[in-house]
Amino acid sequence: MHNLDLNKMQLDELWDLYEELTKLLSAKMIFEKRELEKRLARLSNAEAADNSLRGPNLAQRRAYPKVLPKYFNPNSSSETWSGRGKQPRWLTAALKSGHELQEFEVRRANENSR
Repeated sequence: MHNLDLNKMQLDELWDLYEELTKLLSAKMIFEKRELEKRLARLSNAEAADNSLRGPNLAQRRAYPKVLPKYFNPNSSSETWSGRGKQPRWLTAALKSGHELQEFEVRRANENSR
């Protein structure tokens, strides 16, 4: 590589050097980007082929059956809770005000015949 004394160069020479370096760097970056995109495409194709050999996609979650509601809000019948997860706000507020969980249970038709 040439030993350039940048401090002794004229402004026009420095500017020309800057433009030449910018062009070279841009061309190299474009080339590297294309090479990386080619590698990524090959890896994606290889992964897709590998997954097709394994059968169904194992990363997908299995479908859980719909859970029927166990508790309902008497003030708004559209608000229900299955008993799973965090208690809804309406139920938490009702329990804090002195109500009991059993008061909000959904009565099923077959349970009423008992």
